[in-house]
Amino acid sequence: MKTAHVKYLGNLETEITHLKSGSITKTDAPVDNNGKGSTFSPTDMVATSLATCMITVIGIHCDQNNIPFTRAEAQVTKKMASNPRRIIEIRVELDLGGNNFSKESEAKYRRIAETCPVANSLNPEIKQIVEIKF
Repeated sequence: MKTAHVKYLGNLETEITHLKSGSITKTDAPVDNNGKGSTFSPTDMVATSLATCMITVIGIHCDQNNIPFTRAEAQVTKKMASNPRRIIEIRVELDLGGNNFSKESEAKYRRIAETCPVANSLNPEIKQIVEIKF
């Protein structure tokens, strides 16, 4: 089953439609690569997907185990290189404070986050730095 439809809008922008939900978002090239930086760039979406995936799999684990999970926030920093232009580092600062996770469970949540599908799908040459605050 197809996941998305992508349409080029011109001026280095695309429109992405999620086929199941009809949800629409856009991308723009970053300012440092000829774009306006008016929204997420494709590489911003890759980097941000790492954080959203980490939060999602923790939520799945909590739902399956009847563990209250009410709060998560993340800051994402992406580092680019050139020749060829590519992501070389993604830093995720994940704040899980306020969920009352036990000190003993912190290693489990770290493992769940760091082995999410996006983390496992990224090129191993991309350095993933994950800081988790409980």
